[in-house]
Amino acid sequence: MIVKPARLLLAMTAMVVLPSFAQNVATVNGKPIPAAKVDQVVKQVVAQGKATDSPQLRDAIKKDLIGREVLIQEADKQGIGTRPEVKNAIDNARQSIIINAMLADYIKKNPVKDADITAEYNKFKAQVGDKEYHARHILVATEDEAKAIIAKLKGGAKFEELAKQSKDPGSANNGGDLDWANPASFVPEFSKAMTSLQKGAITETPVKTQYGYHVIKLDDTRAAKIPPLEEVKQQVAEQLQQRKLATYREQLMTKAKIQ
Repeated sequence: MIVKPARLLLAMTAMVVLPSFAQNVATVNGKPIPAAKVDQVVKQVVAQGKATDSPQLRDAIKKDLIGREVLIQEADKQGIGTRPEVKNAIDNARQSIIINAMLADYIKKNPVKDADITAEYNKFKAQVGDKEYHARHILVATEDEAKAIIAKLKGGAKFEELAKQSKDPGSANNGGDLDWANPASFVPEFSKAMTSLQKGAITETPVKTQYGYHVIKLDDTRAAKIPPLEEVKQQVAEQLQQRKLATYREQLMTKAKIQ
């Protein structure tokens, strides 16, 4: 069969145009929406664990992109993007996106190592110790007040009743109860006095801290409940990442010429 030149030219044109159409999922008032943009959003959604790749997801994303294009075109017609407050918001968003991308690159190039995570976990375990303490306290302003409370307790007064005069509002109405906690949760002076007590005992002398004078009673002790590394590994890694980023930021601030 002999193909006429006009038909041959039309066929060749179609071969060129068709791939171009295949690269777009839609056009809005002549503005194409690339298929690559749908792929990009799908990848982000799947990576975030919000959905799995499917025709339904792609169709929903396509509709959303079309809707956004319709809206942005109308906003451009109205000159919304030229408003000073909108320009400032765009600039702030641009800065945030670029900074976040840079910091993500930094973490990628300087990842938190498993050895660092293990070391941090062991450090935490050492700080927490192998015991938890259930203590009560009464906090007052002066040493004489604390001594008077100790004398009343030795005379048979109930700790829970005297705790009502404590300066600590969080425990005063609860018999001075501090609940279960590890020694690292308290200031050193308090922890030292608390851990030296026997079960049921009360400090013989007032314990001075930055908050005032404490009278401490130890209700009980138990083995510390520390989650295994596997359960908190991700959390520890994120904390170490934040420290790395904070250090990196401080290094950049130090190098910068700020007037």
